[in-house]
Amino acid sequence: MAVDARLVPVPGSPALVIEPADRTHPRTVVIADLHLGIGGTRAHPEGPPEGFARRLADDLVGIVKTAQADTVLIAGDAKHPIVGTPAPLRPVVFGFFAQVLGEGIPVELVLGNHDVGIVSHLPREVAVHPSGGVLREGVGVFHGHRWPSKELLSARQLIAGHLHPGFRLAPTPDDPEGKRRCWVRVELPASPPPSRRRRGRAEMAARELVIVPAFHPLAGVEALNRNRPARGRSFLYQRFLLRGTPRAYLLDGTDLGPLPRPPVPSAPSLEGPEARRVP
Repeated sequence: MAVDARLVPVPGSPALVIEPADRTHPRTVVIADLHLGIGGTRAHPEGPPEGFARRLADDLVGIVKTAQADTVLIAGDAKHPIVGTPAPLRPVVFGFFAQVLGEGIPVELVLGNHDVGIVSHLPREVAVHPSGGVLREGVGVFHGHRWPSKELLSARQLIAGHLHPGFRLAPTPDDPEGKRRCWVRVELPASPPPSRRRRGRAEMAARELVIVPAFHPLAGVEALNRNRPARGRSFLYQRFLLRGTPRAYLLDGTDLGPLPRPPVPSAPSLEGPEARRVP
């Protein structure tokens, strides 16, 4: 029987290490939702200083070295603009990948919903995988805006991004909203036997899913303990988190316990003045 790889968060960082069962195999750092260019303009395509590509690349290289990993796999959304790559952002995207590659670290990218048109602006050494995902040491890595490929559905462990998971805590002067990036580990139940209508379809074999926090510090956070995610990120939440048992952890490893299931927003009530507008 095959032994599952270990999925180990890097303490204090929104990065995960795939530790293969066979220690002669390479260790892979997985990040997601890099969102290069968020908050940028034509004059300042990198956006605020917190999101400068050189700073993010330095952080990533430091994580790889600290984790003694061998390669990097980005689980989607390397850039922020959804359609196309604006001309001022192209050297920013190229420079980020070139900087990491220049440290002798191989880089791979699984395409996310924000990565339309990015391929032609990457160094050719970057290995690009379709949005259906890629297997790494038996672990399926995909972005999370669509179903993983049939090959990934056979994996016992999955990793995704896209959701920008977070947890709302008490506000502080430094963090008035109280939102913190967090990890989510989802224990998934075994798939039920396929019905006659679904016979022949690939069933999901995964028993564990890890949702990676957004790597960009300004990429936005979904407070999953307070609200169901916004439309665009609801697929991963409904098809995976609601199906299993999710548990949240802060970046420093603090166990926040099982994620509650916020109620579905109710339809507006037709009472009082609003009711009189209905013919």
